[in-house]
Amino acid sequence: MSLARGRPYLAIPGPSVMPDRVLNAMHRAAPNIYEGDLIEMTAGIVRDLRAVACTEGHVAIYAANGHGAWEAALANTVRPDGKVLALATGRFGEGWAKIAEGLGLEVELLDFGKRATIDPDRLRAALRADRGGRIAAVLATHVDTATTVRNDIGTLRQVLDEEGHPALLMADCIASLACDRFEMDAMGADVMVAASQKGLMVPPGLGLVFFNDRAAEARARLPRVSVYWDWAPRAAPEHYYQYFGGTAPTHHLFGLRAALDMLAEEGLQNVWARHATLARAIWAACARWGEGGPLELNIADPALRSHAVTALRIGAPHGANLRRWMEEEAGVTLGIGLGMAEPGTPETGGFFRIAHMGHLNPHMVLGLLGSLEAGMRALSIPFAPGGVEAAAEVVAEATAPARRAAG
Repeated sequence: MSLARGRPYLAIPGPSVMPDRVLNAMHRAAPNIYEGDLIEMTAGIVRDLRAVACTEGHVAIYAANGHGAWEAALANTVRPDGKVLALATGRFGEGWAKIAEGLGLEVELLDFGKRATIDPDRLRAALRADRGGRIAAVLATHVDTATTVRNDIGTLRQVLDEEGHPALLMADCIASLACDRFEMDAMGADVMVAASQKGLMVPPGLGLVFFNDRAAEARARLPRVSVYWDWAPRAAPEHYYQYFGGTAPTHHLFGLRAALDMLAEEGLQNVWARHATLARAIWAACARWGEGGPLELNIADPALRSHAVTALRIGAPHGANLRRWMEEEAGVTLGIGLGMAEPGTPETGGFFRIAHMGHLNPHMVLGLLGSLEAGMRALSIPFAPGGVEAAAEVVAEATAPARRAAG
């Protein structure tokens, strides 16, 4: 017998849960891509993407995933013989570095491990050692989806400015945009990359690159950029097809329009606050359970954790067994512990991740946590009781002022 009937819950860190409103917007006949409402709608999408990123800069939309956005950011800013400094706090920081290597760039990689944020002093030392000024860009993940560490992009900007180094600061916000607070202009990122399938609540398929005038000037100095990746016509098209380097990804755009409307109606500050509250609820439950068993939050300091996804250590084979039980018996799919094993060792099933991004509310989180507790009981995994109660208390405290005001 399996209890996993009813609506399944995909709690992996992308693709995230897609709202019915987004799905319904996409469920329509193909539109005219040469004239009509689609043209005006796209201009509004670009405007509202700027609002979500908190930038007055430029936006380029690609029919691509986040890896495509990584490549576009580099292709438009770094010469073929150029050098980048990659700051890795997990699998995805390493992945951006590999994209740069694949483009033939020289890559200096600073690895900060899987349980810590970027050390600004090590960044400072690397910039000072670059006496010839060869580093054209510094690559940093705002949130690494694998380790769930959240880095302080504003501090990195401060180090670059204090050292007077001309490198562009690039931020990967694929996991964090519309989940964790990110203000591109205020934090000083020159380039920011994102994608559609996480906080933006749209199916995978859109890569987004935001860039300021400094980055646009770097593009203008390049001898060439491949026709498809060139962001110049996408950010300032003379003809509609130039937005996308060809045929528009029409139905993704319809879905994105609906998602941006939802974010605007809630208000970005409220979106950030909702994610923060639901993240704290999950952390409270996991911390309580861990007092009597092997479960451990990957990032010890709550101030350094993402509000979009949480990585957990529980030991082998508990991680794999718990993920399997959750999917087969509770209808909840948890994220795998991607890249969490130590170097040179296999992924042993001792890790998992809980995504809490995008279309999410308390009953989804509390239901997930109740299912996790049931799974640990069913599998005889030791834990301290009271996790769900601790999560419920976080939600109650966050909503009590609203109840008093309503009364």
